[in-house]
Amino acid sequence: MQVAISLLTIVPGVSGGAETYARALTRSLHLTGTHDYEVLLPTIAADAGGGLPSVVGDYAASTTIGGRLRAMAGAKLRPGKLRAQLERSDVVHFPLTVNLPSVRRPTVMTLLDVQHLDLPHLFSRGERLFRRITYDQAAPRADHVIVISEWVRERAIERLGLDPSKVTAIHLGADLEIFTPDPTVTRESFLLYPARPWRHKNHARLLDAFAEVRRIRPELRLVLTGVGHEAQQPEGVDVKGSVSVGELVSLYRRAAALVFPSLYEGFGLPPIEAMACGCPVAASNAGSLPEVCGDAAVQFDPLDVQSIAAGILETLARADELSAGGPRHAATFTWAETARKHDAVYAGV
Repeated sequence: MQVAISLLTIVPGVSGGAETYARALTRSLHLTGTHDYEVLLPTIAADAGGGLPSVVGDYAASTTIGGRLRAMAGAKLRPGKLRAQLERSDVVHFPLTVNLPSVRRPTVMTLLDVQHLDLPHLFSRGERLFRRITYDQAAPRADHVIVISEWVRERAIERLGLDPSKVTAIHLGADLEIFTPDPTVTRESFLLYPARPWRHKNHARLLDAFAEVRRIRPELRLVLTGVGHEAQQPEGVDVKGSVSVGELVSLYRRAAALVFPSLYEGFGLPPIEAMACGCPVAASNAGSLPEVCGDAAVQFDPLDVQSIAAGILETLARADELSAGGPRHAATFTWAETARKHDAVYAGV
């Protein structure tokens, strides 16, 4: 069976966890997949095929919001060549949700979350309109929808009225050859939060909680990664900006704990990556995080500053226990298993 995978809307360095998922999926299908595949790529991400046979599409890819919208509009109005490339296959998968271009073949789309419906106040009017067109209208039309947690599955079925028999939850994974513990590394006195300052990432409450924790543990610092943290930060907060995978692994191995206070996650990769590196984790009890982290992390209420602070202090107190159990829990999330379950969905469609 021939499967086409459209990654036309991927934007390197901007697509966040969606890019991590898309690239890991193609790499894993290359290593373990059981079908024939062809990946349709934009010029700005010609390396995202992961070793699978790939075609760079005639698509005006862009890194700017205006350019991206123009590219999508052009592909929608003039889909001919792109559609013909995808329709050489039996099944077409859109891992980045946007079904561009539409095709006359059985389709699978991945829906990462329905945050715009659950927390609409965090989105501008334009963003809500874009998601309403690209997410809300596309998902019911797909032959099958893949979501990245059981929690998203429940939310998508409720919010979009999807047929439960056509929605499959497939967890994401961690690259366990890269994210590994290093017993020779000594943990240092800093907390880590690798996240861009999007509103749902809840940085403001974390900073308030960190100030509370420092009254008890004044030696601690907080390290933030990801672009967008240009504003002046409080005392004790260090901004690393965009970091490489190697730098991120080093931070996970050296941090006293990962703190993940997000208000909304479809899956939440950093806690699993941190656990794989033996880093103790304190995580929000919102969204999919209880499902993903289970008992391997300390959980707290992300809306309550005192709860976040208490969760951090408990995590530090249980650091040895959590550090030992984290890799075992993370080992249950592999990209090979993610790819195998995708293959099963393709065959079913």
